[in-house]
Order: sequence, then C-alpha cells, then structure tokens
Amino acid sequence: MAMSADGKIAPPHRRFVEFGSRRDHANLLALRATADAVMCGARTVDSAPVTLDAGGAAYEQRRLRAGLARQNLRIVVSGSGSVNLRAAIFQHQVSPVIVMASGQAPKSRLAKLERLANCVKVFGEKSVSLGQALGWLRREWAVKRLLCEGGGELNFELIRLGLVDELHLTLCPRVIGGRDAPTIADGKGFASLAKTANLKMTRQRRIGDELFTTWCVRPKAR
Repeated sequence: MAMSADGKIAPPHRRFVEFGSRRDHANLLALRATADAVMCGARTVDSAPVTLDAGGAAYEQRRLRAGLARQNLRIVVSGSGSVNLRAAIFQHQVSPVIVMASGQAPKSRLAKLERLANCVKVFGEKSVSLGQALGWLRREWAVKRLLCEGGGELNFELIRLGLVDELHLTLCPRVIGGRDAPTIADGKGFASLAKTANLKMTRQRRIGDELFTTWCVRPKAR
C-alpha cells in the first residue's frame, strides 16, 4: 500500500487517485512478480482501470526466472457480488480471474459474473470467509504467495484474522486530510489496543521524498 503522510490512501470521495511516484509503481509491480496471485476488493476494481496483471514483459520474465507462471492469478473479493461488470479486469484476458463472493450475493448477479470471470466461488453466508477462501486457493490453484492490494476494509479483515505475514508500505510526501478518507486498514477496527496487530519493521529505504518500508505482521491472539 501507498499512503499519504496523514495515513490516507485516497481522498474523501474514495475514487482512485495515484499519488505515488513511478518508483512506487515499479515497487508494486516488483512485488507482484513474486506472487502466485494478486487480490483486491471490488471497490478498488470499480474505482480505477485496475487489471492486476504482471505489468509488462520485463516483469513477466522476472516471474519466469523465479519459476512462476508468466502471469499471476487475479482475484476480486466482492461479498455482495456488486463488482462492476464493465470493470477493466474483465476486459483484460491475460490470466484467470476469480471472483469470491458470499451467500449475500444474488444468484442472478453471480450468473452474470460467471460469464465474465473464469471462476466465481461463494465462501461464507453474510460475508466472504477469507480463511476458507485462502485455503481453497492453496488447494485448488496452488497459491502459496498472495499479494493483496487493498482496499482498506479487505486489508483490515485479513489482518484481523491473522492472515497477513508482511506489510509493504510506502509513505508519500502529501497530506490529503478528510475524516471520511480511506486508510490502509478500515472496517470496524480493533476494540482495544490489547487486540491490535503488532508490527516489526524489517526494512526501510528512502528514495527522494518517499519512504519504502516493510513490516512483519504479528497479530495477537483474539
């Protein structure tokens, strides 16, 4: 994730605005080149022309040298199945697209998504059961390393459930402001500091006015 100095990932209108540098974007693609699959939430797919692909021939070659497929698997999490049917990810057919939904998604909506995605799978009744979903990805699609690119609500659920090993965070030299502006971890939040996820910084480097950091995520037992 890339965030502003005041911890925001987008303005209050929540539409995607790229404020990181080209170096930050290259860092994102380099991370994708290490993953079997890349995942994001429906609102992230809806708010920008997100395709979640490898990012070009240079990154495809990097993946092949690492023993990975030329293109990563692409995953959209949409509990209600409300992801935009015209989203760019469905038009860009370079690798399989999986949509993960919950039992709240209308069958008619799932049927429409099945005509666009390579696989539509329901996990959980009222919300997507992420633990079940990740286990299924490992068994059925051989996903050993998964990169999540937001948004904030999906990030928080993964952290809350103890499903995140590492956080890559770029601090950008901007202040966005706004009490309704999204952060890297939204959702309900932890009820107390005793339940929060602890982080340990394992790497940092400054390039220009951006700070690139890597954190080990060690959530406490709930």
